[in-house]
Amino acid sequence: MATTSQLPDLGERLRTGFGLLGPRHQRHSLSPEQLDSLALPIGDDGVVVGVDAEGQPAVMGVNRPTPYDIVLIGGLWTAQVLALRAAATGARVAVETGRAQAWAQLVQAVGGGQSGMTVHDVGRVPPQGASAGGPVLVIRDCGMRPPRGRVASAPWQSVLTLLPYLSPVAPRLMRQARLVGVQRVSPDEATEIGRVIGLPRGEYESLPTLADGVTLWCTDRDRQYVMTQATDAETGLLGTARRMD
Repeated sequence: MATTSQLPDLGERLRTGFGLLGPRHQRHSLSPEQLDSLALPIGDDGVVVGVDAEGQPAVMGVNRPTPYDIVLIGGLWTAQVLALRAAATGARVAVETGRAQAWAQLVQAVGGGQSGMTVHDVGRVPPQGASAGGPVLVIRDCGMRPPRGRVASAPWQSVLTLLPYLSPVAPRLMRQARLVGVQRVSPDEATEIGRVIGLPRGEYESLPTLADGVTLWCTDRDRQYVMTQATDAETGLLGTARRMD
């Protein structure tokens, strides 16, 4: 062990209040070939929406510095799982809905107010004051024909519009969205969805056969089938995955 005389500046450091020197180790280094061993199975930070076809986590980055619109043609169960997980990342969740009773249990579980989840009647969502330190996810659960929302997507405020089925307003919403999720739909709906967002025939023909909890998520450049698997806590609160409510 080194003495004070062997380290001439140690006594001075102790007298001036800088504390003891910590342990000394060799530098940690990796060769370029070893860097791949540090890769994480996800490519972004955000909400884990499920697992992809290879069993790897699929992540939706909802907390963004730019406006972000999402359309989900699917079931309430999936939208509520996403709401729970978004809240768990620190985002505030504001739900605009005509069926407040369907969200009451989630509000109780997450906690209401400015640090949790709030529910508002259709057309009555107040300004949310989103910021980098307080991102917001607005979920519009307003039925087949949601009216134009008072609160739109903005920096640090993403908007997810839930549509139970394809409706006359769906094509417009899908074209405007940065991300579109589609769960099991009828063959006619699948054909129309494929036309609107440019899906290959094999993919839109698969939509009527999707299992409960499976969503085809589509962007302009990428498409991915994702299975949303509920945790034990989520199953206890929401039940098992289902397309219909």
